[in-house]
Amino acid sequence: MKKSFLSILFLIIIFLTPSFAGAHVKWFTKLEPEKISIEQILSPLFIGVALLSAIILALLPQIMDKLLNIPFAKKVDTKLSDWRKYSRYILKYGTALCLTIQVVSGTMFAPEFHIEHTWQMIFMWITIGALVIPSHYATKLGATMMFVLFSYIWINTGWFHMLDYGFYIAIIGVLLIGHTKFENWGFPFLYLGTGLSLCWVAVEKWVYPTMTLDIIHHHGVPTFGFDPVSFTVLAAFIEFLIGYLLVIGILNRLLGLVVTIVFVLTTMLFGVTEVIGHAMIHVILVIFIIEGVSFYQPPIKIHKTSWDQIIFVFLNFIFVLSTFLLIYYRFA
Repeated sequence: MKKSFLSILFLIIIFLTPSFAGAHVKWFTKLEPEKISIEQILSPLFIGVALLSAIILALLPQIMDKLLNIPFAKKVDTKLSDWRKYSRYILKYGTALCLTIQVVSGTMFAPEFHIEHTWQMIFMWITIGALVIPSHYATKLGATMMFVLFSYIWINTGWFHMLDYGFYIAIIGVLLIGHTKFENWGFPFLYLGTGLSLCWVAVEKWVYPTMTLDIIHHHGVPTFGFDPVSFTVLAAFIEFLIGYLLVIGILNRLLGLVVTIVFVLTTMLFGVTEVIGHAMIHVILVIFIIEGVSFYQPPIKIHKTSWDQIIFVFLNFIFVLSTFLLIYYRFA
C-alpha cells in the first residue's frame, strides 16, 4: 500500500510539474497581456474539462473518506498532528525569512515589485526585526508594518493586480489575531486566502494565454504531447482545482506536499526568480501539510449525506469557476 501510494504521488508530481511552472506568468515573460474573447475562452475543451473536473471533485470526498481509514494514512495523520503546535512559529519565522530573501534581492512581496526608495528597505528590515522577536506584541507590529507596505503597493499597482497576492493579507491576518479570542480563525483564513489567490492566478492563463504560451516556448516547458494552447487550458484548470480544493478543505495535506515538491522542481526551470517568488508559498504549504483540516470546518461538511455533498461540490465548483472567470474578464 505504501509503495502504491508513493508511486501515485510520483506520477502526480511528474504530471503537474510543468503546470505550475507559470504560476505567476508575469514574472517570466515580457509580453504585453493580450485579452482574448470570451468565446475563445469558452471552447469545447474548456467546457468539457470544467464538467469533468466538477464530476471528479464531487466524487473525491467520498473516495478520500475511505482512503483516510487506511492504517498507514491514520498513522501519518497522527504524526503530523503532533506538529500543529509549531504552525504559528513556522508562519512567523518563515515570513521573516522570506522577507529577508526579498529585501536582499531588492524586491518586496514578489519579484515584480522592486524596492525603489530607502524608506521601503528600512520598513522591510524593521518588519523582519519585529517578526523575529519572540513576543506577540512585536509580531503584531511586524504584521501591521507588512500591511502598510502591502497597502502602499496595492494603491500604486491596483487592486486587480494585487489579488494575485491575496495570501499576504491572510498571513497578516493570522499574525495580527494571534493570542486573541479570534486566534482560531487564523488558519481557516489562511486556507481561504491562499486558495482564492491560486484560483485568481489560474484565470489569468485563460484570459491572457499568450503570456503562458511565450513561457512554454522560451523556457522549453514540456507539454506531454498536448498542443501549447490546450496545455495552457489544462494547466490553468489544475491550478484552479488546487485552489478550490484548499478552500473547501479536501486533500490539504496531500496537496501541500505535492505542490511543495513541484515548486522545488520548477526552480530548475526558472532559478532565483522562482525561489524569491514562491518562498512564501512554500512556508504556507508546509503549514498545510502539518495542519491538514485541523479545526477548519470545510464547507462540504455542512451537508451530511453523500448525495448532498456530491451535488453541492458539483454545482458549487461550476458556480465558483463561472464567478471567477466573469469577474476577472470584466475587469481585465
